[in-house]
Amino acid sequence: MMKDNIEQLFESLDSQFDIEVPNLGHQQRFIDKLNKTETKVASRKTNYWKPLLAVAASVVLILSIALNLKPDTTQKDLASISPELAETQNFFSNTIAFELNKLKTEKSPETKKLVDDALSRLDKLELEYKNLKLNLTESGEDQRVIYAMITNFQNRIDVLQSTLLQIEALKTLKQNNYETTI
Repeated sequence: MMKDNIEQLFESLDSQFDIEVPNLGHQQRFIDKLNKTETKVASRKTNYWKPLLAVAASVVLILSIALNLKPDTTQKDLASISPELAETQNFFSNTIAFELNKLKTEKSPETKKLVDDALSRLDKLELEYKNLKLNLTESGEDQRVIYAMITNFQNRIDVLQSTLLQIEALKTLKQNNYETTI
């Protein structure tokens, strides 16, 4: 069936085929034209690559210079200065986390304002600590900045402990009022 279709196609196109014999030297002229276009195409390809390679090399050069000149943006903290200060920072961080958990367990409708106030003061102290870390990085481990960071930790612990004492006093006051009313 397929052969029948192809044969029918050739039979219908039979009168349309170009059966003239080409001029003498046609094959050589055709090969010469092909060779000329191949050299033009080949030369065009290399011409496109040269500017692109130059641009790519420039981009790589600029990026490598930018990355090498980029200042060290890693922030220092107490732990990055010395092992003793790392131990101090770890102690303060653990103490603050412990006191903060105690404070959160004491949160109730009666103590909500006290706890929220303490948490907002802790947020302010945390922002101050972040600024101190930037100052430490910029100052090159200045002792005054280190002292201010340790003081910041102590202030956070003081806020937490004083809030817990106020909550205990409030509970004791409520307990005494309850006992006196009975």
